[in-house]
Amino acid sequence: VQLQASGGGLVQAGESLRLSCAASGTIFSIYAMRWYRQAPGKQRELVAGITSGGIPNYADSVKGRFTISRDNAKRTIDLQMNRLKPEDTAVYYCNADVQPTATVFGTFKYWGQGTKVTVSS
Repeated sequence: VQLQASGGGLVQAGESLRLSCAASGTIFSIYAMRWYRQAPGKQRELVAGITSGGIPNYADSVKGRFTISRDNAKRTIDLQMNRLKPEDTAVYYCNADVQPTATVFGTFKYWGQGTKVTVSS
């Protein structure tokens, strides 16, 4: 299973970016999918998650500014980031709970390679 993240870049404070993450490989089912971020010198933190049924949850720091969505048919999640702040600067990683085959009971967590977001003031 591979997760490919894209969409990072350099923007000014107040602007928007949209991150995407696509899952591929041997996949029977994908359960929760998430976006994490890790700023320089800080621990990785959960930004947003979404269940297979489309129920989202957000870190308090991004509520009202970020929106997570998923397309189960395409096996993708997006993170629409609006009103970006310098403190949103980080490498963003997607993460998914995947059941690889129908005969494997349980899920495995997979990580994407990360996409860098830099917000200048």
